[in-house]
Amino acid sequence: MGEIVVKRVLMIAYHYPPLQGSSGIQRTLKFSRYLPESGWEPIILGAHPRAFQASGDAQMDEIPVSVPVHRPFALDAAKHCAIRGKYPLLLALPDRWASWWLGAVPEGLRMIRKYRPDAIWSTYPIATAHWIGLTLHRLTGIPWIADFRDPMADEDVVMTGTQRRVHEWIERNTILRCTHAVMTTPGALRIYRERYPALPANRFICIPNGFDEENFASAEKLLPNRDAASTGPAVLLHSGIVYSSERNPTHLFMAIAALMHAGKISAQTCRIVLRATQNDDALKLMIAEYGVGSIVQLAPHIPYRQALTEMLTTDGLLILQASNCNHQVPAKLYEYLRAGRPILALTDPAGDTAKTLREAGMHAIAPLDDVRAIQDGLLDFLAALRQGSSESASPGYVAGCSRQARTVELAKLLDECIDL
Repeated sequence: MGEIVVKRVLMIAYHYPPLQGSSGIQRTLKFSRYLPESGWEPIILGAHPRAFQASGDAQMDEIPVSVPVHRPFALDAAKHCAIRGKYPLLLALPDRWASWWLGAVPEGLRMIRKYRPDAIWSTYPIATAHWIGLTLHRLTGIPWIADFRDPMADEDVVMTGTQRRVHEWIERNTILRCTHAVMTTPGALRIYRERYPALPANRFICIPNGFDEENFASAEKLLPNRDAASTGPAVLLHSGIVYSSERNPTHLFMAIAALMHAGKISAQTCRIVLRATQNDDALKLMIAEYGVGSIVQLAPHIPYRQALTEMLTTDGLLILQASNCNHQVPAKLYEYLRAGRPILALTDPAGDTAKTLREAGMHAIAPLDDVRAIQDGLLDFLAALRQGSSESASPGYVAGCSRQARTVELAKLLDECIDL
């Protein structure tokens, strides 16, 4: 019998359990779970949990027992190095977790000596992850895939001039030295091919986000009995972070206030739940300012499987995505599609999020910055819910968005890297 060839990949990721509160966790977690089915053994180089804003055991049981996970020294400068809320900029270059580099590089070298991986994979949006990947690649020469997800040095991202220059340096060196740079949307792919026209187009690959069928199967076991039709208000759920720029709900609140004033909606007909926003203090002030507290409700973080159950049982799902993110698609959109509930997307109709929804057969879309369009879109959406005529995602399209399918794409890319 021939010798079994074991292929290993060192995966560098800040977003990994026990971190909580970010949909970005699912990408690395599911890749690490399903890669062995395609002949790759993952080895995780994470960050010490002290550097997480929130942590818990909710998804620890999803890490395969066969996957080694190393969590070296790391700090969050905003949490561990701040005095009266301020910390030196030097400790936040390229980001608040720059200290992770100090622990991850020597630990990564020890892991390379022990496990002898065939490839390295690092994932943004923590820029330090690519800095670690770049360092380990330069020290060892191991082929390296850089998972950007979204562009690093966007003009719309708020940062100081020094931070931007450091981000641009990491991005440029990563793009020039990695074997492949992976994006999650066609728009991001186009941006990078235009930004680096001298490089071959196949340097840049698109592997979108997705949903995990195992998680949904577990969530469906928690479903309550819904024998009787609901007689309460229609509930629209936004599950996840509400960024102050990219997902600013100001115009939504203005639209709700105008509809309330006109008597077209009320707390008896509509309720909007913003779950785990990570921005509650600012949102409470906005809700009070626009007088929409009887309709808009802030809700705390809940474990991931419970969050999926909530998606499965709510009347409608809400997407917020500003036009400065037209080349991005929120990771939770794929979970929304799998949940099978109607979706109201407040996003630029020209962006990748809207395009993804239309490909799935859904068209309830209005710009996030257009009060009148939001009013019309919300009223139409609520009317369709009442009449039972809401659109649902195409089953065929949804099936192609599973994390298993995305992992097969990554495994093929890893095979290609070591065959070059």
